[in-house]
Amino acid sequence: MRTLDEHRAATLALAAPLAVVEVGLDEALGLVVAADVRTDDALPRWDNSAMDGYAVRAVDVADVPVTLQVIAELPAGSPDEPVVEPGTAARIMTGAPLPPGADTIVPVEATDGWAPDGVVTVHQPSGPGAHLRRAGEDASAGDVVVAAGTVLRPAHVAALASVGRARVPVRRRPRIAVVSTGDELVEPGRPLRRGQLPDSNSWLLAAAVREAGGEPLRIGPLPDDPAALHRRLLELDGDVDGIVTSGGVSAGAYDVVKAALADEAGVQLVSVAVQPGKPQGLGRLPGGTPIWTLPGNPVSSFASFEMFVRPALRRMQGAADVERPSVQAVADEGWRTPPGRAQLMPVRFVGPDRVVPATARGSGSHLVARLALAEGLAVVPEQVDEVVVGQRLHVLKVT
Repeated sequence: MRTLDEHRAATLALAAPLAVVEVGLDEALGLVVAADVRTDDALPRWDNSAMDGYAVRAVDVADVPVTLQVIAELPAGSPDEPVVEPGTAARIMTGAPLPPGADTIVPVEATDGWAPDGVVTVHQPSGPGAHLRRAGEDASAGDVVVAAGTVLRPAHVAALASVGRARVPVRRRPRIAVVSTGDELVEPGRPLRRGQLPDSNSWLLAAAVREAGGEPLRIGPLPDDPAALHRRLLELDGDVDGIVTSGGVSAGAYDVVKAALADEAGVQLVSVAVQPGKPQGLGRLPGGTPIWTLPGNPVSSFASFEMFVRPALRRMQGAADVERPSVQAVADEGWRTPPGRAQLMPVRFVGPDRVVPATARGSGSHLVARLALAEGLAVVPEQVDEVVVGQRLHVLKVT
C-alpha cells in the first residue's frame, strides 16, 4: 500500500508545465506568469507632486508669509515645463511632473487658495523635497514587477499596466475532462426512481478544476459499461490535457473504471494508506494524456482531488507554489483516526486557530450535503491513532 506522500509524488510526476501563450490584460486574471516581467523605465518616470498645491523653490518659502507670482497651471498629464524662478510658483495638481527650478510643493491648504489674480500667499514653509514622489521610488529600470510563477491577481494586473505591458506571457489553462460513472446516477433536477441519486461528483470536480485554474469538460454520468467507457476515454486521449474520473475503482462487482482500464499498461490502480480515498488510480493513456481515477464517494472525491489532482493542475500552469495555503490549528474536540492510515478530515473553524470536524459524522465519505460546511482539510499523519483536544494539526484552507 502506498503512503499518502508517495502517491502525491506519483500524481505530481504526471504533470508538466503547459505551453506558453500571450494574453491581453483583460484575460490574464488567475493565470500564471511564465516569465519575469520587468519595467523598462523607472517608476514613477519623473518627480511629481503628491499634493494639489504650488510647485515652488523651498528657499522662497522659508520665511512666511510670502507672496509669489503664479506663472503656470499644471494639471496631471500636462507636458508643459515652465521654469520656476525666484519669486514665482506654478499651480500644480497631484501627479503632475515637477517643473524645472522647483524643489518642493506647498499644499493648497498652506496658502490663501487658488489665486484668481495671479499671485498666491504662502502661510507655511515647505522644505526641499516635501510632498514629492521621486522618480524611481516605486521601481528602478530593470526591476522585476511580476515574477514568473505568480498567479495573477488584480494588483498584479495593475502592475503590468503601470509598466506599459498590454499583453503578458502565461501558461495556458489545462483543459481537463471530468468523467462520472454509474448506472445509479442522473443529472440534477431529473426525477429519481428508487436506487438512483443525482450526480454530484462531476459538478464537484468540474467546479474544483475551474477553481484550480483549469477549464473543465464535464462528461457523464456514463453507464457501467467498461467497453463503452474505454472507447470514450480513448476518444479524449490527446484532445484534453488530463482526465479525472470518479467512482468504479474499488473492489465491487460493478467497478467500471477499474474494468475499463485493466489492460492499459500505463495506468496503475493502487491502494493508498489514507482515509477517505484508499482506492486510487493514475497513469497515462496510450496517447500520453494523464488520468487520475478517484473514488466515487463524494468526500473521498473531494479530499482526493485536493491532495492529488489540484497540485498537479497547478504544476501544469507553472505555479511557483502548487499547494493550498495552510495553517497550524488546534483541535477543539477529539476524534478517532484509522490505524495505519493518514486521515483527511474536513473541518470548520470555531476560532482563528481552532477547528472541529465539519460534521458530526467526521470524515464519512458519503456526506456530500454537509461537505459544504468544510473550510479546511486537516491532514492527520498515519502514526496518530487519535486526535485529542488541544492537539496541533496541519490544516489546508479550502475556502
